[in-house]
Amino acid sequence: MTSDRILVVGCGRVGAELATQLATQGHQVTILDRTARSFRRLADHPNITKLEGMGFDPEILKEAHIEDAYGLAAVTSGDNTNILSARIAREVFGVPNVVARIYDPRRAVVYQRLGIATVATVTWTTGQAIRRLFPENTPVDWTDQSGTVSLMEVSLPSSLAGVPLASLNVGNSVKFAALLRGSATKLVERELIAQEGDRALVLVTAEGATQLKEILTGGRA
Repeated sequence: MTSDRILVVGCGRVGAELATQLATQGHQVTILDRTARSFRRLADHPNITKLEGMGFDPEILKEAHIEDAYGLAAVTSGDNTNILSARIAREVFGVPNVVARIYDPRRAVVYQRLGIATVATVTWTTGQAIRRLFPENTPVDWTDQSGTVSLMEVSLPSSLAGVPLASLNVGNSVKFAALLRGSATKLVERELIAQEGDRALVLVTAEGATQLKEILTGGRA
């Protein structure tokens, strides 16, 4: 994983954990919170910059160098704050990868249509957030005992919107097994079409892992 600038909005327990993990992985992290006392949860780290202010204030975001940000994670205790911060990052500043923590999973479908990945509070892990921030990475979720077949959860790029998922299968090497859309999961059938914001569960062989990456990057290995 290369070093990138990531903004984290909210320095509660979740934000502090996420910022620390990203910084430990070598990323440059700016964490924003409306109250400076929240930063007491953070240990000092050379890769973490603390900034007091609202995560949806464009001037504060500029001060956090959002123009250079690879991703933003909005993880405050309020759904409205998180989605507003994520939307401003995506729609005003063009941040390519945003994720919002949500308390009401019924909103997930709406946010997905806006191109904003979400993680519900009840299923929150920092690993899920990092996966949404770096969708080009394809971590392995499961591998059979022989090491022959692995299961990966991947984010589908916008370039695949409108494409039948079944058409992306590659022989016995890559099999799109299920589609994750908002809070719903569907098994892949011939007529199932990808939409922006979708994720998928994919079965791959060792050879298929490379082929899957090419599919997700438009042929760029």
